[in-house]
Amino acid sequence: MKDVKEALLSRTSVRRYEREVIPQETMDFIYKAIENTPTSYNGQQFSVIDIDDQALKEELYVMTNQKQLKTCNRLLIFCSDYNKITRLAERKGFNVPEFTNTMDGVTIGIIDASLAMMSAVVAAQAAGLGSNCIGYLRTVDPARLAEMLKLPKGVFVVCGLALGVPREQPDLKPKQGDSLMFHKNHYRQDTEKMVDELEEYDNIVKKYNQTRSGGTTTNDWCDHILDYYRHAMEYRILDYLKAQGYDIKH
Repeated sequence: MKDVKEALLSRTSVRRYEREVIPQETMDFIYKAIENTPTSYNGQQFSVIDIDDQALKEELYVMTNQKQLKTCNRLLIFCSDYNKITRLAERKGFNVPEFTNTMDGVTIGIIDASLAMMSAVVAAQAAGLGSNCIGYLRTVDPARLAEMLKLPKGVFVVCGLALGVPREQPDLKPKQGDSLMFHKNHYRQDTEKMVDELEEYDNIVKKYNQTRSGGTTTNDWCDHILDYYRHAMEYRILDYLKAQGYDIKH
């Protein structure tokens, strides 16, 4: 078992896995880490769908063209979930406020599911597994995915997490440094200096992409991320959320 420092600081996104099955003891450890995640109000506004059905994983691969979906041993799908408390409240005769119709309600479910996924990532890393967060599952065809996973009203997919015994060890990606990531007491005011540092980071990412192992590109950081934003403008997530019972009004 890796210590916390090694698990956190050596983490990379793994997309190729061995056929080896993850031991149940390891999955139990990951489950416990997820269950112990801090959540808003201890409301635990999330659920996890654990997929080990190879046919289903391959169907998801066809949808997304994300190879890690079919090569991973287990796929955990983290969902925002207000269905559980709604069902219990109805049984107990409690009135359920329309919290899912607020941005705060949507945000809390996403935060809870995301925190739970990070608990799983750290636990998996500590246990020697590889992992890969797959946000594209949220956006590729949300209505179809909800049908495939039989999601009730009040539940929507936040992110997927592929897990398995790693077949590769990707290079550690360069991240923004302390001066760009951390602000002291207030957001930094030296905008020009900050942009200079961002431009330097942009060049570091471009050089990394040109020299990394396992396939090179000419991508920088800025335009590559903006290209994702451009593509994401086509997503109809609000319509999907409404279909899942989240009619955001304020």
